Amino acid sequence: MSDRSPTVHRTGTDPLPDGRVSARWTVSSPSGVTAELHEFGARLQAVRAPDRHGRTADVLLGAEGWDQLLDAGAYFGATVGRYGNRIARGELPLDGTVHQLDRQATGHTLHGGPHGFATRVWRGSPIHEEDRAGVRFQLTSPHRDQGFPGTLEVEVSYLLDAFGALTIRYGAVTDAPTVVNLTNHAYFNLAGGGTVGEHTLRVHADAYLPVDAQLIPLGPPAVVAGTPFDLTRAVRLADRLGADHPQLRLAGGGFDHNWLLRPGPDAGGPRLVAELDHPASGRRLECHTTEPGVQVYTGNHFDGTTGPADAPHGRHAGIALETQHYPDSPHRPDYPSTVLRPGERYRSTTVYRFGTVPVG
Repeated sequence: MSDRSPTVHRTGTDPLPDGRVSARWTVSSPSGVTAELHEFGARLQAVRAPDRHGRTADVLLGAEGWDQLLDAGAYFGATVGRYGNRIARGELPLDGTVHQLDRQATGHTLHGGPHGFATRVWRGSPIHEEDRAGVRFQLTSPHRDQGFPGTLEVEVSYLLDAFGALTIRYGAVTDAPTVVNLTNHAYFNLAGGGTVGEHTLRVHADAYLPVDAQLIPLGPPAVVAGTPFDLTRAVRLADRLGADHPQLRLAGGGFDHNWLLRPGPDAGGPRLVAELDHPASGRRLECHTTEPGVQVYTGNHFDGTTGPADAPHGRHAGIALETQHYPDSPHRPDYPSTVLRPGERYRSTTVYRFGTVPVG
């Protein structure tokens, strides 16, 4: 391993209020990017990234203390599953049987249920692969966990390279037919504070999924052209979040929708699907993925009750780019399938590449 290779260190353990213990890890890159990882929720806890002048800042939103992290609705940086996003009414039709899943107060199942993967303490271990270092997290999800059929063995690996690219690699196997749709729920703010209004965003997608009042997809996709959802060219987020559009109002005054990503030239590898820039600092985040969709959520419901006491998260304090299969796909045979069967292996890769862009 050269002096220019990333490093990974276990930095301590934290006792949870319920008696569980969760280890912390730090992965550092010669690029100046560092990632803090936590076994609780297989969580990306923080990312420090340099601006164009080399000054670093934490570009993720975080929680303040265990009370906020243990809140079932606080997914800051967590791995969510076994099914990221929503399944209507918590009803999972599979091979002629409808499985009733655990539901949130909305009456639907969100991010795997009220006690999904974000609430578990995973088993972490350091890994080194060529020019990358990181942590592999493992979890066994038993049969009927949150109502889902099949025992699922899950792995999530975070790998940071020497150039500031953080790869998240997911894998899973099952002993009975089930559904799997894993993603990460990090909220990004490349300014290191304030809102994301002065960020620009581009998403490589020509269609999105309109939703009903409970954010369940209505069915067929709609074209983005001529709507605030047209992000095919980089746009200032403040100009879109305040637009007068019924879909933005349904989501609480911003985005909480799934974009149908364009396929890439390499059917098996991650392709560039989104670019998030903060022009004032020069920080850039590129998102590459193997997934067919990305849920863009702009923190529309942050109200100052989460985050550090001296800098609570207000509305639009961060933006999540949740790479995934489409929401409610078990009820939509026209959507890409999320079914996993014995003998198959679920695989998904997302890369968040942190860097800078020059002035102008």
